[in-house]
Amino acid sequence: MTALLACSGLTVTFDGFRAINNLSFAIGPRELRAVIGPNGAGKTTFMDIVTGKTRPDSGTAVFGEKLLNLLRMSEAAIARAGIGRKFQRPTVFEDQTVEENLTLALRAPRGPLAVLMWRPSAQDIGRVGTLAAQVGLAAHLSRTAGELSHGQKQWLEIGMLLAQEPRLLLVDEPAAGMTPAERETTTALLTDLARTRAVVVVEHDMEFVRRLDCRVTVLHEGAVLAEGSLDHVTRNAQVIDVYLGR
Repeated sequence: MTALLACSGLTVTFDGFRAINNLSFAIGPRELRAVIGPNGAGKTTFMDIVTGKTRPDSGTAVFGEKLLNLLRMSEAAIARAGIGRKFQRPTVFEDQTVEENLTLALRAPRGPLAVLMWRPSAQDIGRVGTLAAQVGLAAHLSRTAGELSHGQKQWLEIGMLLAQEPRLLLVDEPAAGMTPAERETTTALLTDLARTRAVVVVEHDMEFVRRLDCRVTVLHEGAVLAEGSLDHVTRNAQVIDVYLGR
């Protein structure tokens, strides 16, 4: 299977500290992957490289069938190419309704004049309803985002990213601060999304990772330490030493 995202030999140094050290990573077009590792392992820096926020000192990162060189693209161009990122803290428009948040996120013309003139079509309104249903918020379209629970805000933000039709979704610690019921719903949502796109979940919570039941990549000191099923990587002696503790 051809990889949707393929990174090879990535290295990043900040003030003499090697945050990413000859990192290679690949994910298929319809795959769910968990990325775990201790603080400082390079998880955030890796996502920063893939989304164009950080430029590596060396290495390659290519995306899609056209083998787009992500390292030569702006953050905006990378987002347009189909890479969406959800940060740990939800960034939704608190004073706007769920419906308005999702409508704003649609892939509409985004020039200054186009934004002022743009009005959602019947197709756009239908798409908003579909997105809301997909993330479990169909019954909450008229509520303001500020009224939602923490978990619901996370789902809304995922819905806003889905409005951009990404082929790769990077999700940072989605389970943090959620109730058990919300975590269960989030597991089902991410698993479902990976049927039609690639989803990378960066997570600390091992119980949540176990529920995802997917391939796991363990990072340590900016490099891949182990990869495989959760059972496989948690039996790895080096992983036990650096991450799980003896």
